[in-house]
Amino acid sequence: MPEKVPEDTSSLLRSPMPGTVVAVSVKPGDTVAEGQEICVIEAMKMQNSLTAARGAKVKSVHCKAGETVGEGDLLVELE
Repeated sequence: MPEKVPEDTSSLLRSPMPGTVVAVSVKPGDTVAEGQEICVIEAMKMQNSLTAARGAKVKSVHCKAGETVGEGDLLVELE
């Protein structure tokens, strides 16, 4: 049986846990560098900074500050 090739998810930023979006640092059209903060999620009174896995241009933003998100929810798409 052929091996399943893992899907490239470096262009998708998903929520690693349920929580509340505290801040979104980018907007569509922005250019981000690898490791640059994209948004901050608060879960269990701890803030977690989510960063870009690679340098890219922001294609779309699917969240806003104050919004509640679940684990795996799509937050930002990169080109």
